[in-house]
Order: sequence, then structure tokens, then C-alpha cells
Amino acid sequence: MNRIDARFSKLKKQRRKAFIAFLTAGDPSLKVTEELVLAFAAAGVDMVELGVPFSDPMADGPTIQAASERSLKKGTTLAKILDLVRRIRMKSDLPLALMTYYNPVFHQGEAAFVERAKRAGVDGLIIPDLPPEEAAGLIQATQRNDMACVFFIAPTSKAERMKRNARASSGFIYYVSLTGVTGARKALPDSLKSQLRLAKKITTKPICVGFGISTPGQVRQVGRLADGVIVGSAIIKEIEKNKGNKNLVSNVTKFVQRLRKAL
Repeated sequence: MNRIDARFSKLKKQRRKAFIAFLTAGDPSLKVTEELVLAFAAAGVDMVELGVPFSDPMADGPTIQAASERSLKKGTTLAKILDLVRRIRMKSDLPLALMTYYNPVFHQGEAAFVERAKRAGVDGLIIPDLPPEEAAGLIQATQRNDMACVFFIAPTSKAERMKRNARASSGFIYYVSLTGVTGARKALPDSLKSQLRLAKKITTKPICVGFGISTPGQVRQVGRLADGVIVGSAIIKEIEKNKGNKNLVSNVTKFVQRLRKAL
């Protein structure tokens, strides 16, 4: 069984919710990213999304955009990220998903990209700028390689769109909590509860909520409604705050632990 499916199956039996952490691979370095992933695994994180830095990250807000720029300036490439995944796989079975824009996938070819990622130890793909109706080839490639292919549902999604995206998605469904780009928010939308209730009526697949979640209170709030919580920008901000600090990994992991405990 795919590691992502296995983790959600285990969590369901334990009546627990998933905590998913996002990291921009290579920020501040690939070495630190590796150390953070392993520390997160030991701290009880259920899955890590590794963001592949891209020059035009249209779904990301200023925090993750800046992290992508820092990573690219350090010379981070897809090949180096897959090497990172291989190193992690020697030490941990933590589920890992690549979050990438479609351009690098298209450049390599969908089948080649998926096969290469699978060999490295990647468990799932999340591609924000590829809708399901354009993704038939990618879906087939991930199915052949027992890899999750995660699609999005947004607050603006109509019922038919929600059904189509839910049917196409494997591993879990990424529910975008708000309109706009990634980034920490002071408050989550009042409509989130009713929107998630509607989404749960159309699918039995796990639904995980991301975008804007940054505090233990927000993690707790979303955890009552969804099957998992995704935190990205808040973690990236904590990394940026500790830049140059020899205790970066320890400090960021403690921050993540506080969020995780809220579930």
C-alpha cells in the first residue's frame, strides 16, 4: 500500500487527524531540509510536502515565493531534491509528497517524471496548476506506479467540479480554505464548516485543509472538521526567523510540535 494511504488508514483506526507540514526544499539548504524532515517525523508529523522551488509560483503568497527564490539561488534542482528524498528514505518511512508546478513535469514528460520520483521514494504529487481534465496522462502514470495524485477543491468550486476533482484525486483531497494564495491568516473563513460538510457528502476520501492555517487554535478548529491539516507558510516563516541560528532545526521542530499537539 502507498505510504500515504497506509498513514490515513492507520489514523482512521486510531481516530486521529493528520498533520501535514510543507517545506520548500532547499530553504535554507538541502541539508537543513533533510534534517527538518527527519526531526518532523520523530515529532509526530504524519506527512511532509516538499515544495519544488519554481520561478513563477502563482498559487503561493510572498512567504513561500521568497523561500523558492532563496532555494533557487542556492542552486536547488529537481535532481537534487530527488537525491534528498533518497537519503531520507534510508532513514525514514514518513510519507512524502512533491508539490510542484506543471512546468518541470511537462519538461521531463509525465511518465518519466513519475517513474523517476517513484524510484527516489516519493509517495504523491500535488500540482496546483494542473486541473483533472488536463491530467489523464499523469493520473495513469501515478496509478501505474502506486503513487497518489492529489487534486484541489476550493471555496469557489461548484458541486459538479467538487465531484470531478474528488473522483480524480488519490491519497487525499486538498481543500483550499480560502480564495487567494498561500500565506498565514489571522482568521479562517466563517463558511469553512459548511463548505467542508458539503465536501464530505460527495466523497469518502480523506480531506485535508491548507492555506492560511498558522496557529494552534486554527489547527484545532480545522482538525474538528477535516481529516487533516496542512501548514506551510507559518513553518517557512519560522525557518526564516531562525536563519543563521545553530538551533534552527530544534526551534522549528518545537514550533511544529506545538501545532501538532493542537490536534
